[in-house]
Amino acid sequence: MKPSDQQHRRAVTLLSLAAFASAASARLCDPMLPDLARAFLSSPGETAQVISSFSVAYGVLQMFFGPLGDRLGKYRLIAWTTLACTLGSLGAMLAGSLHWLVLSRLLTGASAAGIIPLSMAWIGDTISYEHRQATLARFLAGQIVGVIGGQFIGGVFTDTLGFRWAFGFMALTYLVVGLWVLAESRSNASTQHVRNAQGGKSGGVLTQCHAVLSEPWARGILLTVFVEGLVVFGTLAFVPSYLHQRFGLSLTMAGAVMATFGLGGFSYILFARQFVSNFGEVGLAKMGGLLIGVAWLILALGDSWSWALPACTLVGLGYYMLHNTLQTNATQMAPQVRGTAVSLFASAFFLGQSLGVVLASLLLSHAGMAVLFVVAALALPVIGLAFSRALKVHHQRAKPAMS
Repeated sequence: MKPSDQQHRRAVTLLSLAAFASAASARLCDPMLPDLARAFLSSPGETAQVISSFSVAYGVLQMFFGPLGDRLGKYRLIAWTTLACTLGSLGAMLAGSLHWLVLSRLLTGASAAGIIPLSMAWIGDTISYEHRQATLARFLAGQIVGVIGGQFIGGVFTDTLGFRWAFGFMALTYLVVGLWVLAESRSNASTQHVRNAQGGKSGGVLTQCHAVLSEPWARGILLTVFVEGLVVFGTLAFVPSYLHQRFGLSLTMAGAVMATFGLGGFSYILFARQFVSNFGEVGLAKMGGLLIGVAWLILALGDSWSWALPACTLVGLGYYMLHNTLQTNATQMAPQVRGTAVSLFASAFFLGQSLGVVLASLLLSHAGMAVLFVVAALALPVIGLAFSRALKVHHQRAKPAMS
């Protein structure tokens, strides 16, 4: 399928909308945490479960959706998982206790688990490697808007109508987007792709997972994205609360400041082809980790909320430099079971996020936000440099197989 094919572009655009809903749900509760703690009379650690429960369910269920997508058809499965998220969002809207809210978030995370990784795998099946990073960057637009939109939506509704309406808004979004993707899966010939281009391997979940994990390069990518998710989003989840508590910003304003994360992400998308051409994958991984590290130092040392504007912009730019490079390599690390491979990638990423939120909340309660920022600032350049060196060695040993 050529990248210029209009049907394919429309299909990718709809997947980007579904990715928006998934990413918005993941970040929806970030600015709500102080209000949820007051509403349910809970500690910050207990309240953070509304974030970690989503991430745990999302991460664990990846390994099931990947093989299902390889066997049943990725695009249609994306439609049904998007529609299923409506139920979890409605449950969160109606939850009468923190316990039921956490369970509803877990259900939403479990359902959303099939959206972004299966979308990436479908793009990997239908786009050749030389065009894949640019196409994935275009797909990422929805995910970026979801990350910043989720925090903004959560903050606006919490400050105005109440946090329950934020979940109601997401339920409506999932319903509309899911029906749209389902209609596309039935009318667009490019979405009828069931198995990947190499012909999916037979066997159960464990067989397909073993096919991925037997590759040393795949294990390296999975470890890297796990640590990336742990450090980046474990820290990012508490930035709105930090801005609210230290500088007195409203939750709406804190969410709006976080929108600059998306500006950085869109800067990457707009110039993705040039970045890839000028710096290559190795350079992007190295620069991405360094930029995020600088950004966390700015937040740690800044004595005004305005420092969060350039800092969050740098986090967004650096993150997508590093993460898009990881994503592109993930789509090629086991082409014969691409759905399973990309699902394991997303699983590692979200499990890292979940553990990151837990560890960050512990560090926050014992040492404060400044220490959390400094730890993240020191870790990210190391992650980027380590992956860039591994990537360089990988490229020297063998060219990536083109598909």
